[in-house]
Amino acid sequence: MEKGKPLSTGTVAEETGLGARDLTVSYGGAPVVREVSLDLPVGGLTVVIGPNGCGKSTLIKALARVLKPDSGRVLLHGRDIWSYRGRQAARHVALLPQNPIAPDGITVHGLVRRGRYPHHTLLRQWSPEDDDAINAALERTGLAELAHAQAGELSGGQRQRAWIAMVLAQQTGLLLLDEPTTFLDIAHQYDLLELCKELHHEGRTIVAVLHDLNQAARFASHLVVMDQGRVVKEGAPSEVLTAELVHDVFGLPCDIVPDPRTATPMVVPHARTAPGARRGG
Repeated sequence: MEKGKPLSTGTVAEETGLGARDLTVSYGGAPVVREVSLDLPVGGLTVVIGPNGCGKSTLIKALARVLKPDSGRVLLHGRDIWSYRGRQAARHVALLPQNPIAPDGITVHGLVRRGRYPHHTLLRQWSPEDDDAINAALERTGLAELAHAQAGELSGGQRQRAWIAMVLAQQTGLLLLDEPTTFLDIAHQYDLLELCKELHHEGRTIVAVLHDLNQAARFASHLVVMDQGRVVKEGAPSEVLTAELVHDVFGLPCDIVPDPRTATPMVVPHARTAPGARRGG
């Protein structure tokens, strides 16, 4: 992914405040997210971590207005997010879900173009600003030369970057990324996370679910740790990521040492001597 280019010549949505109050979410059975209250730092790069099944993705879907809570509220600019119309909310909040599926026969350009739909109304149809946003998103994700390729024929990593380009083209003040490094090789994972850091420094509010604790600690300005549907700790990575927390939440004995490149916390696991010792799946 190319670095250092502005996202587009258009205007990014205004500062976006997003948070939750006593949020409980289920899929019709036992709650998956339980009484979560959370304020996402405006302009921050928040990373949500936690063991499998702890409610990370469910929380992101609720924050993005994809899942309606059983109780509690998601607040966007101080208003219940469900008081906005869908297209109106999508001008403020963009979501990259896990494992999105592209329509058959769509090109990369056509997929990225979909990010512009929330900005269109009966009075505002396609404009040069839309083209600028799409082209900038393609450039920034390294897909300009593949704009007319079929999305279904891309490699897994290229397809993931096409979805990322779509949410960038949406030009929202807030990006919610659910496991955005899925399908990316290690070099492209770090390219993507560097891009997230750039967007954060440009003033975007970004929330990402990650599994790699060291990547989370290196790139996050704010870390949220979940376990069993609840937020157990949040704050700066240097304050949150401790050997005790990693052991308690992930069942992993470890040492925490400074990353030799960034001085951020780095998890060094102890030797594993017993198969199946890890808690959870």
